Amino acid sequence: MVQSAAHFTHKSLTGIDIAIIVVYFIVIFAIGFYFARKERTSTDYFLASRSVGWFAIGASLFVSNISTEHFIGLAGSGATSGLAVGHFEWLACLILLILGWVFVPFYLRSNVFTMPEFLERRFSRSCAVYLASISIIAYVFTKISVHLYAAAIVLERVVGWNALQAAVVLVIATGVYTIAGGLAAVIYTDLVQTIILIIGAVILTFIGLHDVGGFAGLRAHVPADYFHMIKPASDPEFPWTGIFFGAPILGVWYWCTDQVIVQRVLSAKDEGHAKAATIFAGFLKILPVFMLV
Repeated sequence: MVQSAAHFTHKSLTGIDIAIIVVYFIVIFAIGFYFARKERTSTDYFLASRSVGWFAIGASLFVSNISTEHFIGLAGSGATSGLAVGHFEWLACLILLILGWVFVPFYLRSNVFTMPEFLERRFSRSCAVYLASISIIAYVFTKISVHLYAAAIVLERVVGWNALQAAVVLVIATGVYTIAGGLAAVIYTDLVQTIILIIGAVILTFIGLHDVGGFAGLRAHVPADYFHMIKPASDPEFPWTGIFFGAPILGVWYWCTDQVIVQRVLSAKDEGHAKAATIFAGFLKILPVFMLV
C-alpha cells in the first residue's frame, strides 16, 4: 500500500507543489524562531506576554480544534450519516460565548498560567495534580495519537510515507517551532494555518460539488435524511436527546476548561480581546458543517 501511495505521489506532486510545501515550512519555522528571539520571561513564553489580539486568538481557538482528524472524521461521518454530526460544531459557537462571558473573567483575574494552577489556588494542590495527570494521559491517548494517525493517513496518500515516518516528522516539526517560540509562535502559526485550512477546504468543497453535479447532484446521490440536522431520539448515532442534553456538558468541559483552549484566551491583551476572540472563533465554527461535512 505504501509503495503504491508513493508511486502515485511521484506522479502527482509537481515542482510547484513541492515549492508550496517548502515555503509553508519556512514560514512556520520563521515565526517560531522570531518569537524565540523576543522572549525574556515565563510570561512571554507561556502566555505570549499577554499581548495577543482577538483575531489571532480566535483563529488559534478554531484551528486548535480543527485538524486532520476533522477533515477525515467529519467527512467520513457526513458520508455515512449526513449533516447531523455538524451539531458539535454549531454547539461550539454557543459554548465559546460561555467561555468568554462566564469563565474568562475568572481566569484572567486569577492571573494564572494553567488550569491546574487555577484549581490549586481555588481548591488544593491535590486537585491540580489530579487534573494535570488526567489531562496528560487523555491527551496522549485520545488527542495527540488521533491527530498523528489522521495526519499520517493524509501524508501516506499524498507523500508516500508510512505512518511511523509521518508521525516522527510531524512531532519533530511541531516540537521545533513550539519549543523555540512558545505560545506566541503557536498562536501565530495557527493564524497562518487557519487561513490555509479555510482556503483549502473551500476549494475542495467546490471541486467536490462540481464532481457530483452541484447541490442537485449531491441530493440525488444521498438519502433525504442526510440533510436533517435533528434526528429522532431512536437514531443510533445522533439522537436529538443526546445532542441537546449530553453534548453541551462535553462542550463546556472542552471549550471552557481544557488547557489547550484556555491558555489561548489567557494570552489576550485584556478581557475585551478575550471575549472578542471567542466571538470570532464561534463564527469560524459555523464553517466546518459546510466545508468538511
